[in-house]
Amino acid sequence: MYKQAASFIVSIVLTVVVISCGAQKSPQGKEVLKAEPVPEPGNPIITDEYTADPAALVYQDTVFLYVGHDQAEPGHGFYNLREWLVYSSTDMVNWKEYDVPLRAKDFEWASGDAWASEVIHHDGKFYWYTSVTHAINEAKAIGVAVSESPTGPFKDARGSALVTNDMTTAIDITWDDIDPTVFVDDDGQAYLFWGNTKLYYSRLKDNMIELKGEIKTIDLPHFTEAPWLHKKNGYYYLSYAYKFPEKTAYAMSDDIEGPYHFKGILNEVAGNTNTNHQAIIDYKGQSYFFYHTGALPTEGGSYRRSVSIDSLHYNDDGTLQRVQMTTEGVGAVE
Repeated sequence: MYKQAASFIVSIVLTVVVISCGAQKSPQGKEVLKAEPVPEPGNPIITDEYTADPAALVYQDTVFLYVGHDQAEPGHGFYNLREWLVYSSTDMVNWKEYDVPLRAKDFEWASGDAWASEVIHHDGKFYWYTSVTHAINEAKAIGVAVSESPTGPFKDARGSALVTNDMTTAIDITWDDIDPTVFVDDDGQAYLFWGNTKLYYSRLKDNMIELKGEIKTIDLPHFTEAPWLHKKNGYYYLSYAYKFPEKTAYAMSDDIEGPYHFKGILNEVAGNTNTNHQAIIDYKGQSYFFYHTGALPTEGGSYRRSVSIDSLHYNDDGTLQRVQMTTEGVGAVE
């Protein structure tokens, strides 16, 4: 009898505990069911034009953003870029547009195609390294334009291509001379990296418009295109478009000429576009990752892309955390 009574008491205690726990969890359950604020879209950052292949430059406490202008009509099955656009911001949220600073046909030797490019500042001038199609052989080529201002206007600095298809023979295609990126190292030596399928690089002369020495190659796993080089805390980071459709991967080195050690994926396939093209900068104490997607409603896509920005984070050992692409984008900085 005593055992039956004890069992009955234990049963009552357990029932009370279960009911009590349920009562304690109930407010939490109600909290979960509360609606969250609808996210305010910060990406894409430019919504009145289709913009692609971002390159960013920090100059005099201002970020200058250089992009290709996607002008393909809806349903058109290939790229149509005839000019580049430039924007600036001092808070990473509000962007000011300027007059068109450069068009592909401003290079008289080019037939068109304002593909990926980058602008750098060196010795008081701004140099714009571009991908265009050469009028003579219809192969891709790299040109360079120059200006006294980051917003232009820019003019052809050479009157001829800096890199032509006959200068790069590591692979027999006509589109391997695209996507130039330029980096000036701490000793003042400038380097040009570029390529599709094969990654090329060369030093630049002090005048910034001639190659210095031989063209060399770097082997990276599944390199497609879109190299971007930046340096932080003694490490060189070489990011690039990886496979196709393109993700962004990266490699690291303690020497600008390598060897580079593959570190992994940095950004997944961007929404609604088969290409991925990045730029990386530090600004006002934070690191930023620029890229493009095909996410601009309602007719965005692989040939009508739009630039977005999200935060970039470093691990304690210097490696990079994978970028989280967001609707909200980044907040304003002062």
